[in-house]
Amino acid sequence: MEIFDCVSAVARPIHDLGDEFMSDDTTAAIGLRAGFAPGRGFYCRGRFGVLGEAPASVVQAVQGFLGPDLVTVGWRAGRPVMPAEEAAARYAQAVRAWGRANIPAHADVEHFNRLAQRLIDAADADGLPLFAGWRAQPVPGDDPVGAAMQRIHVLREHRGACHLAAVRMSGLSAREAMVVNLGVEQAAHYGWREPRPVAPASASRRQRAERLTDELQAPLYATLTARQRTEFAEQVTALTGAPAA
Repeated sequence: MEIFDCVSAVARPIHDLGDEFMSDDTTAAIGLRAGFAPGRGFYCRGRFGVLGEAPASVVQAVQGFLGPDLVTVGWRAGRPVMPAEEAAARYAQAVRAWGRANIPAHADVEHFNRLAQRLIDAADADGLPLFAGWRAQPVPGDDPVGAAMQRIHVLREHRGACHLAAVRMSGLSAREAMVVNLGVEQAAHYGWREPRPVAPASASRRQRAERLTDELQAPLYATLTARQRTEFAEQVTALTGAPAA
């Protein structure tokens, strides 16, 4: 498989599996049991806790795509519950637990883990602090299924961080990108206050951002052979339940 074919094949399944985890009621329940109130506290404090005790404005700048009010409220709500580092570790536990419950039994997680870790290790994290923080999170060696889900999450954070950079390089704001991608109603759901429709030219800029994102990810996949890229795409399909390409 060619490099860009592999990047394209795995991008959506990895993104969507992460979305399923983040929006699942069982994930929210883990946060409730940990002492977080209903809402975005566990999500914000857990996912962004790898950044340390940063001000909400810094967290907002790093993650980009969620509206400022959503991030500020969630980050501050989670602060009294536990330190950022502990919240990130708890969130990683939730990632792994969700993987154990949802990754299909037939998936070859050992092979996936070997290839995924090679990609993660190959990544240049300069300018990608959220990815760097998640890459630094410990991955248990005795939980291969949970580890596979954690590596899915880390790879998702890599593409997300690359995409934020690509969006800005393409002349879009994060808010505009969300409106172009999801529409006004969904952009509001993700915390953008009264998002407005964007100019028609924004659609072509979003397409450019997608191409740039692929280009930023290409060096990772260049570290795999063509056969390994095919195998990795097949393993992602097996882990995520995505339709085969």
